[in-house]
Amino acid sequence: MTRLPEPTPGTLPAELERFLATLPSDPMVSMMAVSSSTTVQFVEFARTLFTALDLPARTRELVVLTVAATTGAVFVRAQHDPIADAAGVEPSVRALIADGRSDGEGLSESDATVIRFARGTVESPRVSDALFTAARELLGDRQVAEVIQVVGYYWAFGRISTMLDVPVTTIHSGDVLDTLPS
Repeated sequence: MTRLPEPTPGTLPAELERFLATLPSDPMVSMMAVSSSTTVQFVEFARTLFTALDLPARTRELVVLTVAATTGAVFVRAQHDPIADAAGVEPSVRALIADGRSDGEGLSESDATVIRFARGTVESPRVSDALFTAARELLGDRQVAEVIQVVGYYWAFGRISTMLDVPVTTIHSGDVLDTLPS
């Protein structure tokens, strides 16, 4: 049971209720809807993170899983494990991330850099100059900025799930964002 009640049908703005009708029925959607003035933008930003970044999907999923592991966001991990698998993140790499590691067999130096940079972004307001330089050399300026935005989004998304005790009821694919009206 979530820590806040789900909005009662008919109590949300009509435009938001129409928008929510395009999404799967899910406790996370209901908890996002409690903040009725930010829900549409929050979901639209998720779509942007899946459709408009220069950051490769595999790298994005390394970042998302790292945020989930670092923040204890079980909901985010459950939702993104199959998405990460589809994006090519190997099971051994997903296991290392879940264990909070950025080293281990099968982990490339590039993956380790992305994981350390994402974890550092969650844990501290500023990563070391050495880590920032390594991430910048690997990713370039635009992708560094995109990683920071992915971290910020999934930190917020994860905190909705952890602070409000949102249960995992259904695992959705990334395709759910494709169903949204443009």
